Amino acid sequence: MPEAALTITPDDATLAARVRDGDIRAFEQLVLRYEGQMFRLASRMLDDRAEAQDIVQEVFLTAWRRIGQLQDDAAFAGWLYRMTTNRCLNLLRSRQRPADIDPDATESPRTETRPEHAVQVNSQLEALTVALRELTPEQRACWLLREVHGRGYEEIGEIVGANATAVRGRIARARAQLAEVMKPWR
Repeated sequence: MPEAALTITPDDATLAARVRDGDIRAFEQLVLRYEGQMFRLASRMLDDRAEAQDIVQEVFLTAWRRIGQLQDDAAFAGWLYRMTTNRCLNLLRSRQRPADIDPDATESPRTETRPEHAVQVNSQLEALTVALRELTPEQRACWLLREVHGRGYEEIGEIVGANATAVRGRIARARAQLAEVMKPWR
C-alpha cells in the first residue's frame, strides 16, 4: 500500500489541541479548512468582500491568540462561526448606511452557458442579495447560518447568543420576508 494511502487527516479537536501547544502547521490546516466558509459567511452578511476579508483575518488572528480559552477542542468550528458572526453583526450595527451592492462581487453558480439563463440567474441572485440586506442583521445571520452553512438551531443559538426558539423565529421571519420578495422569481 502506498504511503499516501495511510495519511489520516486529523480532526478539529486534534488540530486545536496541537495549536494550543504552539503548533503553527496545525493552525495552518485549520485555517485552510475553514477560511472559505468564514469568508462566504462574512461576505454574504456584509455585502463587502474587502470587509469580509478583514473580518476573517481578524477572526483567525483572534483564534490563534485565544485558543487557550476554547473549552472544547471539538467545538473549534462553532467557535469560528460565533466569532465571525459576532464581528459581522457588530460591523453592521456600526454602519451609518447600507453599503451598495456590487453584483460582480458575489459568486454566481454557473449551471448553463446560455446568455438568457445567465441573465436570469444573475437577476435572481441580485434580488436575493438585496432582499438579504433588508433583513435585520440578526435574521440575516441566522438565515445564512441555517440555509447556507447548514448549522442546527441549537448551534446557531450558541453562535448568536439566543435560544433555539428565538433562532427559529428569526429564521421563520427571514424566510417569510424573503419568500415575499422572491415571489416574482418562482
